[in-house]
Order: sequence, then C-alpha cells, then structure tokens
Amino acid sequence: MAKIGIMGGTFDPIHYGHLLLGKQAREEYKLDQVWYMPSGQPPHKRGRELSSAADRCAMVRLALSGEPGLVLSEFETSRNGTTYTADTLALLKKSYPAHEFFFILGADSLYEIEGWYHPERIFSSVRLLATEREYVKKERTLDGQISYLHEKFGGSIEKLHCREMHVSSSFLREAVRQGKCIGEYVPAGVAEYIASHHLYQEDEHGSVNSGISEKNEEKTERVQV
Repeated sequence: MAKIGIMGGTFDPIHYGHLLLGKQAREEYKLDQVWYMPSGQPPHKRGRELSSAADRCAMVRLALSGEPGLVLSEFETSRNGTTYTADTLALLKKSYPAHEFFFILGADSLYEIEGWYHPERIFSSVRLLATEREYVKKERTLDGQISYLHEKFGGSIEKLHCREMHVSSSFLREAVRQGKCIGEYVPAGVAEYIASHHLYQEDEHGSVNSGISEKNEEKTERVQV
C-alpha cells in the first residue's frame, strides 16, 4: 500500500507555491508520492476559458522534472465533461484500492467545502490535509473549522504546516499579459514554455491565447499514474 497525496487545481500555470505545498505534504506526512492532477473542466471555472489540458499538463510535467516523489497525473484531464472532486476521489479509490489517499487543500477551500458537490463523499473518501493559509474568514479559526467539519461530516482533517508563498496563477497570467518577467515564481522550463507557446498573451484581435491547437494537443505525450 502506498500513501498518495493529491494536489488538484487548474495549474494555469503551475508555480513554486504549488511545488512548496506538495513537498511539505510529502515530508510532513511521509507520503510515497504526491500526484499533481490538473483538472479537466471544473465547475467553478466555467466562466473562464482555461488553457488546453495538453498545455497545462506539459507545464506540470516540466515543473516536476527532477522533483523526487512529485508526479503528474492525467486522471482528471482524461475524463470528459465537468469534473467534480467527489467523483474523482471515488474513482481513484476504485482504481487504486490498495492506496491511501490524502487530499491537499488550502484553508480557503476548507472554509468553502460545504458548498462543493457532495462534500460528504469527499470526507468519506480521503484524509484531508489543510494548509494554514491566511484567509479572511472571521467566524471560526482554522482549528474551529476543522472541528466543525469533523462533527458534521466525520472523516479525518489534519493541518499541513507550510510556509505561505504569496503568488497565484491569476497574478502570473496577468503579469505575462503585461509583458512582465515571471521567472522568480515558476521553474525555468515553465517560463520558457509559456513564452514559446505564447500563452496568456493577447493576439491582434485582443483575445488571450489560452491553448495550443487541437492538432498539436493530439501529439502531446500522455503520462498515466
């Protein structure tokens, strides 16, 4: 049996904050691997066009190169339609019954998880590792929120003690659009990929390029875990 951490997200683009979180989870909870799982079409991102799955997986693959125990998983991007965390975790348990899964999320998500699709199924599927991230939520402390959710849903919720890095993917997309350097926030291979594929830049019509062509996408190597 392996202990596997799951890092979900659009990773549009992946950055050092994502890597820091996965490394800390692996070290603190003695995980065998952390699977970075780019989302397919998450329900909360329907209003924004995502970069293609091929582009996002390619950037994750580049970011994880040389990082022991951090692995790209295309488990979600290989599925069609809207992808819900509850469904993904249930499918993971069915596909890998011998593994124990740990779902890594930020404090902001822990405060909002009651509004997710079937949160009770999430708590019954995996152990949750929540980072102590600054969050503007005043009615409960993080410890209080953990106690509240445990009482309501059961399951296991533990804190992940990780240094916070003040960077977000939305900040990086805007920085690229403005022609700014993002090298201090992402691995060199990711920065080079964004530049060479002209991601997050406006074309002559004012549209933002958020994906490679379907023809190129079909040629992208797929890595399964």
